[in-house]
Amino acid sequence: MIRLLFAIVGGILLGGIVHLVSVLALPRIASQDAYSRLTEITTLNAVTPLPPAEPANSLMPYMDPAFATAICRYDLSDGSIKLTVPVSEAYTSVSFYTQSNVAYYAINDRSAGRKVIELNLMTEAQHADLPEEEDVTAADRLIIDSPSTTGLIVLKALAPEPGMMEQARSSLAAAKCRLQTEPPVMKPEAKR
Repeated sequence: MIRLLFAIVGGILLGGIVHLVSVLALPRIASQDAYSRLTEITTLNAVTPLPPAEPANSLMPYMDPAFATAICRYDLSDGSIKLTVPVSEAYTSVSFYTQSNVAYYAINDRSAGRKVIELNLMTEAQHADLPEEEDVTAADRLIIDSPSTTGLIVLKALAPEPGMMEQARSSLAAAKCRLQTEPPVMKPEAKR
C-alpha cells in the first residue's frame, strides 16, 4: 500500500516538474513568436502600422479591434532610439518588449501628461556614457534602459467609436522611431 502511495506521489511530482519545465521553456524555443512574425513585415528602427485585428489574421495575440496598432522593431547596437508618439484624442499607449517577448516598460498619454510622448531608448551602457548634468531632470528627458539590444515597441491608439479609427491610425502614422546618432538634447542651462 505504501509503495503504491509513493508511486502515485512520485508520478504526480514528476508530471508537475515536466509540465512546469515545458511551460517555461516553450516561449524560448518557439520559432514563430511575435518578434519573428513581425520581422517579415516591419522595417528596423521605423514605425510600421499593423493591419486591423481580425480573428483570422492576428499577427500578435490578444489584439483588440478597437485599437489602431503600430510596431517599431528596434536594434540599439548602432546607437540609441528617439521615439516620438503624438497622443490621440481618446487614449494612447506605448509598450516595450525584448526580442524574447518580455515586457519591461509601458507608458500612456495619461502618465506622460503631454500632447506628445517623447523618450530615448538605449542600453544601460549607452545611458552610462551620457554626460551628467545637474540641471536636467527626469521630467526634462525620459530615458528608458533596454535590457537587450533588440526588441519591439508596440504603439496603440484607441478608437472609442468605429468612426474614429482613421484618426487613431493617423496619430500613429505621425509617430517617429529613429536611430539617434547624437546624445539626447539637453535643455539650456538657466542663467543665475
